[in-house]
Amino acid sequence: MAKKEKKQPKPPSQEWLTTYGDMITLMLCFFVMLYNPTEIDVVILNQMVASFHGDPAAGGQSLTSGRLADLGNNINTMPSMEKGKSLGLAVKRAVSLFAPDVKTNRISLTSDERGLVITLASDTFFKPGTAVLDLEETRETLLRIAQFLSEDELKNRKFRIEGHTDDSIVDSDVWPSNWELSTARATNVLHYLSDFGVNESQFSVAGYANTRPKFSNDTPEGQAYNRRVDIIILDDGHF
Repeated sequence: MAKKEKKQPKPPSQEWLTTYGDMITLMLCFFVMLYNPTEIDVVILNQMVASFHGDPAAGGQSLTSGRLADLGNNINTMPSMEKGKSLGLAVKRAVSLFAPDVKTNRISLTSDERGLVITLASDTFFKPGTAVLDLEETRETLLRIAQFLSEDELKNRKFRIEGHTDDSIVDSDVWPSNWELSTARATNVLHYLSDFGVNESQFSVAGYANTRPKFSNDTPEGQAYNRRVDIIILDDGHF
């Protein structure tokens, strides 16, 4: 009598993979919809980038100013967690409010050891060699800046407006040097912001001529970036 052959079990169905794949795709779409690039915390992002580059002064969440004893230099650490969080909210608000101006390269937003920096592109706001603001071109941007600096979240903050130039020689008949030109530009920005409602008592003004370039002055592009006015929401260690 011949033995009956045992039936081989059928391989397990793979149909569940289709349902699983659909679920993963739906979850991915859901989180993509939740992601809003305008809500990136620029302060935290810059800390992360600095840590990747090995910058010892840019990372960390120290509570007070520290001393780099070996080099004999004073360094300002990042804000405390409470103050950093407060400034972080201002950063998020700035990223949202100034999105049109950043997109058109009128201004840029960065943060460093001084605090949150709103950089005005000098070639947009001023004609070459002058300290007269082009209000027809920049009025709406200045109004947004004044609105931002007047918000309740910043009422206890201090601000500084810094004027910078490239290394070009200015017209000696108008400006004795780039020191006067850079200071006049910063002062005129403050005057117009004051006209638009900011509290002047929160501000200080400085002119640095061409002593603090961001890029090399060897190219026209580098010179254009160095001709700038910075409006800084100061960290508590830089009052």
